[in-house]
Amino acid sequence: MRGGTDAPGPTAAAGPGPAAAPDAPDGPAQGAGGGLRRAFGGLTTRGRSFLAAGLAAGGCAYVLGQPELLRVGLLLTVLPVVCTVVLHRSRHRVAGSRRLVPPRVPAMSEARVHLRVDNVSRLPTGMLMLQDRVPYVLGPRPRFVLDRVEPGGYREVSYRVRSDLRGRYPLGPLQLRLSDPFGMCELTRSFSGQETLTVVPRVQPLAPVRLSGEAAGHGDSRTRALALAGEDDAIPRGYRHGDDLRRVHWRSTARYGELMVRREEQPQRSRCTVLLDTRAAAHRGAGPDSPFEWAVSGAASVAVHMLRRGYGVRLLTDTGDTVPAPGGTGGFAGATGDGAGAGLAADLLLDALAVVDHSAGEGLVRAQDVLRSGNEGMVVAFLGALDEEDASVVARMRQRAGGAVAFLLDEPAWAARGGWAGEEDRDGDALDRQRRMLRDAGWTVLRVGPEDSLPGLWSGADRFGARQDTEVAP
Repeated sequence: MRGGTDAPGPTAAAGPGPAAAPDAPDGPAQGAGGGLRRAFGGLTTRGRSFLAAGLAAGGCAYVLGQPELLRVGLLLTVLPVVCTVVLHRSRHRVAGSRRLVPPRVPAMSEARVHLRVDNVSRLPTGMLMLQDRVPYVLGPRPRFVLDRVEPGGYREVSYRVRSDLRGRYPLGPLQLRLSDPFGMCELTRSFSGQETLTVVPRVQPLAPVRLSGEAAGHGDSRTRALALAGEDDAIPRGYRHGDDLRRVHWRSTARYGELMVRREEQPQRSRCTVLLDTRAAAHRGAGPDSPFEWAVSGAASVAVHMLRRGYGVRLLTDTGDTVPAPGGTGGFAGATGDGAGAGLAADLLLDALAVVDHSAGEGLVRAQDVLRSGNEGMVVAFLGALDEEDASVVARMRQRAGGAVAFLLDEPAWAARGGWAGEEDRDGDALDRQRRMLRDAGWTVLRVGPEDSLPGLWSGADRFGARQDTEVAP
């Protein structure tokens, strides 16, 4: 995992006059706060050396009676003191801002951070040293040295950050060190503003295959009549100005004594639940190439793919937590059906998957309780290592699902590649028994090995609905 500054150094831009105010600037940071005691605490090694040499020269001049040496000692002593007082008393006002482009990136992609420092005082600054705090996973802390900034001027620098691991990473605060022209003293200030870089799982493009159990029309809005038994059983409503008179329901009109019309057929969207097994006991290994990260990336890819096909999608974990939370759309993102809603839903699900972590759970019963509360349409599950009880619970999840696809972790294959093999590992026969149990319950089962790719497995999911004993090439 690497990231950090540009190889040739910071890019810089200078403005001779007042520049446009930066967006949401931090500060300004003033160089006149904190007292002289703290100011003298900012003496550099050079300043301390001059001060020590001056005091030593003054002492020797007094002992030896050498007035010329005393003048040299006074000069060496006064110079760092004067520089410190002048730097402390000069009211430098510096404003800083940070711009992150883009604020959210897929794993193993880069973002660029732009820093801007404005001198909003009437005095020029000395040399400025900038350091931005970044987490170690994003790379080393970027450091920049800037020349003096004229009154009303500004400087801009930028650096790159990159993470192979998803998550939310704070950037900042920005630290600024201001020094005098002789390098005798430094003042350090920290700005309060921070930005957050969100690293989401990688989304892989998937082919539009027809899954086993998928209803006709896919996820597009399909009109379903609210009245299932004919006109007499239609649910009427009161007449509104502009309603077509051909929709008048005469029997209800006679019953209620007012003009009633049949309700319009309402579109109903298909739904898909993406189940992610996050149990720590079901996933071993860590890092971007671990089976858990494979499952998280797969869940993100399937969720975005189904949203683009017009499905209402929700994320469900083994703990029973769902994203989005149950609400007006029934807990399914993208249920409104418009393109903007699908985009916002994808962002919501990806943000949740960016921070999902292992759970301490030992079973999948809570997820089953959520699924059996109603007909949830399609279910796509990313499962870790299962035992017989877990496999039985997953098999029962199929009862209320219109279609079900399971990506089942091939633990022996992952263990062999990662060197985790041990006596407690499940053998291939146990994995085959679990696959048969899920297939008998109606699941389409796709075995996930360390060399398998999600697009390759997904493209064969339609064939597995009929022939699930055939291996799918990665």
